[in-house]
Amino acid sequence: MKKKVWIWILSIVVGLGIIAAIVFFFIQNRIASVSEEMSEETFTVQKAAERELSETILVTGKIVPESEQKVFIEPDKGSIIEYSVAENQKVKAGDPLFKYDASKLQSELNKAVRERDLIQKRAKAEEKQIADMNKRIKNAKANSGSASASSEQEAEVPIESVDDLTKEKTEIEIQHETTKAEIVAAQEQINDLDKQIKEMTVVSKIDGMVVKVDKNAVSTENASPEPVVHIISNQPFKVIGTMSEFDAVKIKEKQSVIIRPKVYKDREWKGEIESVSQFPNEEGSGGGEDFSGGGGSGGSVTMYPFKVKITDDTSELRQGFHVSLEINVAAEGKSLAIPHAALHEEDGADVVYVLKDDKLERREVQKGAMNDEFVEIKEGVKKDELVVIEPTEGLHDGMEVTSFDEVE
Repeated sequence: MKKKVWIWILSIVVGLGIIAAIVFFFIQNRIASVSEEMSEETFTVQKAAERELSETILVTGKIVPESEQKVFIEPDKGSIIEYSVAENQKVKAGDPLFKYDASKLQSELNKAVRERDLIQKRAKAEEKQIADMNKRIKNAKANSGSASASSEQEAEVPIESVDDLTKEKTEIEIQHETTKAEIVAAQEQINDLDKQIKEMTVVSKIDGMVVKVDKNAVSTENASPEPVVHIISNQPFKVIGTMSEFDAVKIKEKQSVIIRPKVYKDREWKGEIESVSQFPNEEGSGGGEDFSGGGGSGGSVTMYPFKVKITDDTSELRQGFHVSLEINVAAEGKSLAIPHAALHEEDGADVVYVLKDDKLERREVQKGAMNDEFVEIKEGVKKDELVVIEPTEGLHDGMEVTSFDEVE
């Protein structure tokens, strides 16, 4: 009985061994067959070459007028008595918008003018007195000379008279200087009042269109004031927004921009970078925002304001439209690059297969900048080496290749 059991056990073990050998032989043949098929497959390869790479930066922004003027109530000027414009009205720089009540200032101006005129009359009277004194002194001196020649008894009186007249003239001249100073002060007061009266009429500072006239606007201490009149310029619109510090260092003035308003599908406008601020916006100045894009590794990022000039016609655009912007940034110099299709990931590493001496070499590479078609290779591939385009599964290091096509 025991002998039969052992015979059965031995038979099972031998059977399992035979089955395992058959499976192993089949797998090996299959692998060899696949390898042979893949080696006979025609691979597409391309040389690693130095290329001028460009990077596309995507940001968002908002359309705003080239310039605008918001006029707020000034409580110290009193009440508004007249509006000179209405909404949707075109205006030019210098056109009146509205007027404050200037009647009180006008009364003060009229009074100041009358006072100045009186002082000017007094000044003329003093000038006449001075002229008369000059004549009297001249005559006194002439009489003094004649008296000396004719008689010693009549020579004493005229000499004393000249000194008295000269003293009196000096006093009048001093008074006249004071009067002239009063005229200057009075004129300054008139000029100041005239300026204040002119400022009671608020004028447009730009050429544009009135988009808002709020006759019920009020100025309060606890709430943000609303403008009485809001004007936007009639110049072409522009785009403003913010970009991360990683993008800001790559952007230069005059770089071309493609602008795509979100309200218009499949339409775009051309533009160019007008400026990127050297200073962060207020929200980004306190340590930045949580940001994981734009070339960074996550964490706090500072945002910088930018402006884009729209070079195409902006008549179909409106203030406040939100837009996406595509900025093409050219890399400095040339970089060794391969097509994106040659690069794939294996076990978390970036890998390419290089064809060398009719065999494949598996290379782990370090990538850099990229554009839509090519990616920079910093380590792992040399210039003019052939890389496999769109590698398939089953490729391995040392695999023989019998047929390939090289593309430019």
